[in-house]
Amino acid sequence: MATLVLQTAGAVIGSFLGGPIGGAIGSVIGATAGTVIDQSLISSVRSKGGRKTVSGPRLKDLDGISATEGAAIPRLYGRARLGGQVIWATRFEEEAVYSRTKPRGGKGGIGGGGGSKAVIEVSYRYYANVAIGLCEGPVGFVRRVWADGKLLDLTTVTMRFHHGGSTQEADPLILAKQGAGGAPAYRGLAYVVFERLPIESFGNRLPQFTFEVVRPVHGLCRRIQAFNIIPGAGEHVYEPAVVSISSGLGASRLPNRAQLTHATNWIASMDAMQALCPGLRNVALIVAWFGNDLRVGQCTIQPLTEPGTADSDQYPWAVAGLTRATAGTVSLTNGKPSFGGTPSDASVIRAIRDLKARGLQVTLYPFIMMDVPADNARGNPYTGDVFQPPFPWRGRMTCDPAPGRPSSPEGTAGADAQVAQFMGSCVASDFAVDVNSVNYSGPQEWTLRRLVLHTAALGQAAGGVDALVLASELVALTRIRGAGAVNPAVAGLKALAAE
Repeated sequence: MATLVLQTAGAVIGSFLGGPIGGAIGSVIGATAGTVIDQSLISSVRSKGGRKTVSGPRLKDLDGISATEGAAIPRLYGRARLGGQVIWATRFEEEAVYSRTKPRGGKGGIGGGGGSKAVIEVSYRYYANVAIGLCEGPVGFVRRVWADGKLLDLTTVTMRFHHGGSTQEADPLILAKQGAGGAPAYRGLAYVVFERLPIESFGNRLPQFTFEVVRPVHGLCRRIQAFNIIPGAGEHVYEPAVVSISSGLGASRLPNRAQLTHATNWIASMDAMQALCPGLRNVALIVAWFGNDLRVGQCTIQPLTEPGTADSDQYPWAVAGLTRATAGTVSLTNGKPSFGGTPSDASVIRAIRDLKARGLQVTLYPFIMMDVPADNARGNPYTGDVFQPPFPWRGRMTCDPAPGRPSSPEGTAGADAQVAQFMGSCVASDFAVDVNSVNYSGPQEWTLRRLVLHTAALGQAAGGVDALVLASELVALTRIRGAGAVNPAVAGLKALAAE
């Protein structure tokens, strides 16, 4: 500050005395004097034992925190962005950081001594301990936090959220600072506590916080007891751990993190789900493989990856014995993947374990997505056209030609053969369970039986699940009549249930 002031003053005085040249000389003299003053204000130099210690600037006032007395406590319904009020704080914590630098050589080092003395630089960092009241509790959760208008990555700071229930206990930091007799629990008030929040990036002051708070209304949310967990497709959507994929030149991307409140999307979503629906008891985890044809006699069901994606070194994609190099890929629509890839086996196992650790019952839901692109040229069993409708409903899978059309095999052994081709012949003993994978030794087929039995084995690898869905929405398939007016798909599903 002194540099700017004296530089300006020197320029004015110099111009008055000696014109433009005098102004330039006065500016230089003023800037030099100001630099000397600034250095004396913000740092100190000490010499001891052959070394020099340079101290950086320090805060003179460690308070810098205020609150509005008598402010009203908001009452929230649904979701809103709130500012909050400081309800408790300590003085800023100061941390000295020492760094040793070698002399630059020669004479005239800092302090005027020779160049042989080592220089110890001391800088200071400051941290805030603060509790901020948000609104009347209880509430569900804090979805996002802004500091000075920018989203705050909550995985980089220590923030504890208190829901504001009638039985909540005092925050451990407040309890440690105030003692058991002086630590309020703030029951009925939803609040957050930041512990040792670094404030250097905020200009060594407490930033202006705003919080997106969610409070589910009474009634419907509390009555919900079960969820389907989707999307079912996405290579790492169910991975609780952080997946990092190299994108070249020392850069990386995190495909399973799109928010700043938790380490991964999975953890953020599951926490929010339980906060919004406290009566939740059961979840159905949907795991998708891909069918490629409406004609059941020619349809395969197999796991696919997303084209053009790289693997994670720590969590490589692997499903049913396939790796990224050996698996097929989903089709493209306008140059982009039509679907996410099949969730990796290991991620499904870890997701099941996380759900069980949360006290939830788990239903595994193997699911067929139909990846039939527009330019398929696979033949429509219902019309005889060259092309099947793009991305059709799985409930339209049937024999070829479809029942009611000329030459349809319905009611004959031909229909039995087409359905048997779709169902497959593998059995449960073909699947061996490992810690985070399933090994397969049966016939080389990609069928409904392999999808269902493989998914069941994933549940076994995770320590067991509560229920399994064999298949869903296969309406046209289960209506096909074979020889003797028997529904071969129904009989096949019964046999699969027994496996």
